[in-house]
Parts: sequence; structure tokens; C-alpha cells
Amino acid sequence: MEKINRFSFSKICFTLVILFSITNIAAQSEIEQIIINRNASNEALKSLDLNLSNTYLTDDTLITTGSGVLLVGKEALIAYVNNSGTSTMYFVRTPDEIDVNTTRGLAWESGIWKGYDLKKANNLIVHGKYSAMWTKASGKWLIKSQLFVTLE
Repeated sequence: MEKINRFSFSKICFTLVILFSITNIAAQSEIEQIIINRNASNEALKSLDLNLSNTYLTDDTLITTGSGVLLVGKEALIAYVNNSGTSTMYFVRTPDEIDVNTTRGLAWESGIWKGYDLKKANNLIVHGKYSAMWTKASGKWLIKSQLFVTLE
């Protein structure tokens, strides 16, 4: 009887280790997808392609700019960018942390952002910290919300 209990306990532990490993692999794969989308989004911003960069946002995205302006939805973002004139500023976000909840299809990202100007030889103009909420409700990782804080 004691051998059966030890065997059952060992089997349960082994199963839990396997399930934990599978969950970690799934989360790692989701993180990789987010990093790919983040890098592609950065490239779209650098090429000043607002239409392409918007493909990484939900329609109802919330963006708080580095100066504290809240933009609600892609249309508000487009109007904000269009009202900035012929700016050649672009922003690069570099994550320090990404956490994924695969069950809920949500992710948290935080890191640093840097703003450059193409007209000024890509010199750093401004930078700070950011956080982002990603959602996979549509089947693809999209940015639901971003908060930028200008620190320099």
C-alpha cells in the first residue's frame, strides 16, 4: 500500500512539473509574439508610417502622452499626430519587463522610451518610462493602453 501511495504522489508531482513547464513555454511564446509586435511597431514609428503603427493598437486604445495628454482611440491619436505639423519625431520603446496571463489574454509591459528626430540626425531629444497593456482578444496581440512619462 505504501508503494502505491509513493508512486501516485510521484506521478502527481511529475504531472504538475510537466503542466508548469507547458504553461511557462506558452507564456514564453506569447512574450516572443509581443516582442515581435513591439519591434515592428517601433519600426513603423521610425518610418513615420502612422497607418502601419496603428495596426498594433486596438480601435479603442488609450494613450497617455509623456506630457499627460490622454488620447482615447485611434482617431484621437491620428488627430493628435496630424495637429503636430510636419514633425519627424519618432519613439522607440524598449521593454524591461513583460508579464503574460495566457488565460485572460492580457499582458503587462514596462520599460524605457526614447524620442528621436529624423531631421536632427536621429539624435535623442526626449526620453522616459512607459507601461503598456496588451490584449489578445482579437487573436493577435494588440496594445490596449499605453502610459508614457517624460523624465528628461
